[in-house]
Amino acid sequence: MTRPHEELYQLCDCLCSVNVGLDSYEPESQHSPIIDSSGEEMSVVKTQIREVLPGLRFLREEVKRDLQVLQKFLDDPESTSLPPLSTNAPYLVAVWQELLQARGVVAIYRTFYTAAHPQASRKSKNGSAKGHGVKVDVVADNGRRWIRVNTIKNSRILMEFREMDSYLTSSDDDDDNGHSSLKKGNLIPQEFDNSVLRMGRELLEAAGANSSHGSNEIPSVTMRLTRLDPSLSDTNCETSDPRIAYTIDCLQRMGIDVQLGERQDIIKKMDNTPAQSIVFEPTAHINLDLSALIALISDTTHSHLPRDPEDANIRFIPPQRYVEWKKQRVQMLSNSPDATSTWEDSGIHSKVLADQAQQEMKKGLLQDIHDRLRSISPTLQNIQFWTTHEARQRCLQIVFKIAGTRECQRAEALLSYSRTSTVPTHDQFWVHSRYPSNFIPLMPIRLYPSSEPDATSLESFLPNPSSPFMASLASTCRNILSQEDISRLWESQSPPGHSAAPYLSNEEEDIPPAAVTLANPKLTVHTVQSMLWGATLGWTTLTTNRSSVKMLLKEMKRFTGGRTLTCEPPNGYEASKAAIWIMKPRSLAEGSRSDCCSD
Repeated sequence: MTRPHEELYQLCDCLCSVNVGLDSYEPESQHSPIIDSSGEEMSVVKTQIREVLPGLRFLREEVKRDLQVLQKFLDDPESTSLPPLSTNAPYLVAVWQELLQARGVVAIYRTFYTAAHPQASRKSKNGSAKGHGVKVDVVADNGRRWIRVNTIKNSRILMEFREMDSYLTSSDDDDDNGHSSLKKGNLIPQEFDNSVLRMGRELLEAAGANSSHGSNEIPSVTMRLTRLDPSLSDTNCETSDPRIAYTIDCLQRMGIDVQLGERQDIIKKMDNTPAQSIVFEPTAHINLDLSALIALISDTTHSHLPRDPEDANIRFIPPQRYVEWKKQRVQMLSNSPDATSTWEDSGIHSKVLADQAQQEMKKGLLQDIHDRLRSISPTLQNIQFWTTHEARQRCLQIVFKIAGTRECQRAEALLSYSRTSTVPTHDQFWVHSRYPSNFIPLMPIRLYPSSEPDATSLESFLPNPSSPFMASLASTCRNILSQEDISRLWESQSPPGHSAAPYLSNEEEDIPPAAVTLANPKLTVHTVQSMLWGATLGWTTLTTNRSSVKMLLKEMKRFTGGRTLTCEPPNGYEASKAAIWIMKPRSLAEGSRSDCCSD
C-alpha cells in the first residue's frame, strides 16, 4: 500500500543525502600557476575552499531549512489528510547535482548584472531591491560556464500557453489564418513568449555584459530543465503541446546549452584514476622584482655555508664593540619623535639572517634557480633576466646604503653600474661566490623600456600567448596602477633635496620610502609594475615577496569574482608555465656578520 505523500518522502530522502553531502563537500583541487620554492603553502590559494566558495554556505542553510520543514510536515499525523506540501526540494537537489558534476566551480547562487542595470543601481534610493540581477546557480569552468536550474513542469508552462492564448483571442479577427503565428528565427518576443524564454534571454544578456576578466570571452550558458518534457502528453490531449518543443528549440537557437531531466545519480561517482597533477615550470625569460634582485646580491646566497645551525647563529652574533655602538645608535635615534626601532630589533634581525642561512643550507637559492632553468634549457643559452628601471634604481639605493663591500660589488656587476670610473665586469659578480663563474647567465640583466608596458614599449617584444591567469593578473595590475597619480609617484621616488640618482650620495640620509598604491596600501607601486610587465609578456616573475603575492591574488579575486585564479591541466605531458615563482627571502647580510662588523 502506497503511503500518503509518497513523492514527498522520496524528496525527503534525497534532501537528507544532499545535506550529508554538503557537510563533507570539498571541490576539486585548485591549481594556481605558482612555483613555490619556499616550502610554505600559499594559504590564499589553498585555503579550505568549502568555507570561502561564495554561495556554498547559503545552499547548505537552504537545504537544512527545507529538510526541517519537510520532516516536520511528514512527522505530523495530520499531514495524511492535508494537501501535499509545497517545497523547494526538487530545485535544491538539482543544484546539488549540478555542483557535483561541474568542474572549476568558483561560485554558487551568484547574481550578475547587465550593462543596462549595473550592480551599482541594483537598489533604489529607499534601499529596496530593483530586481534587475540575473541569478546563476553554479558558476563553473573558472567563470566560463553558467548553469541555471529551472524546475518548471509541463502543467505550469501549459498554463502560461493558455493565458497567452486568451490574450491573443481578441486579435484573431485581425489574423488572416485565424491563429497567432510563431515567428521562428526572431529572438525578440513578439506573439510567442514564456517564462523559460525570458530566463534564457536574461542569462544571455548578463553573460554578454560579464565577459571573463582580461579577455573578451563570454561565458556559455547551460539551462537544466529538470521537469519539462516535450514528449509528455497533456491529460486532456492525445499529443503534447508542440510549443514546449518549440520553446526548447528557441533556447538552443539562442546559443543556450539545454539539458532535459534530472541527473540520475545523486552520489558523486568516484573516479578510480588519481587527479591529474599539474607541473609548473618557469619561462625562458625571467622577470625579476626588487626582492629577487636583493636575493641575488645577498651575501647569504653566495658565501660558504655554515657547518650547522649553531654556526649559522654564531655567524650573525655581533662582537661586543658592535653591541655598544648599536646601543648608542638606538639611544640617539630614540630622541626622534618618529623613531620606532629598539635594541631588541637587532636581535630579531640576527635571528632572521640566521634562519635564512639555514634555509640556504637546505638548498641554495642559486642552485634551485639553476636546476629549474636547466629543466627547460639544458645549456641555459636562451635564458634571459629582465627587470624594471624602478626596481634597479631602488635596489642600488638600498645596496649602497646598507650592503657590505662584496654585495656592493655584485650589485655594480649585476646592474651594470659603477660609482667609480672603472666599469665592472661580469666576473666581479662571482669572484667571492661559492658558485663557479656564470653558474646562471644573469648578466646582463635587461631593462624594460618603460615603467609600464604600453603599445609603444611592447613593439620590441615578440608576442607571447598569455594564459587566462596571466591576463587576469595583468588586468588587475593595470586596474591598481590606474588609480595612481603619476606626479605623486615621482615626488615619492625623489624626495625634496634628492635627485633621481640610482644611489644616495649622502650616506647619513635615509632611503626614500617606496610609494604604496592607493588601491591597497600593502602593495608598493614598483612591485605592481614589475608584476604587470611579467604578466603582460607571459613571463614568470621571480620574487621573494610572499606577502605581496598574497595581496595581488586577493585583488585578483576582488576584481574577477574568483575567476581565472586556477590553471587547468594541459593536454598530454606538457608542463604549464608558471606566472609567479616564490622563493625564500635573502637579505643583505654581509654588514651584519660577526666577522664583518667594525667600529
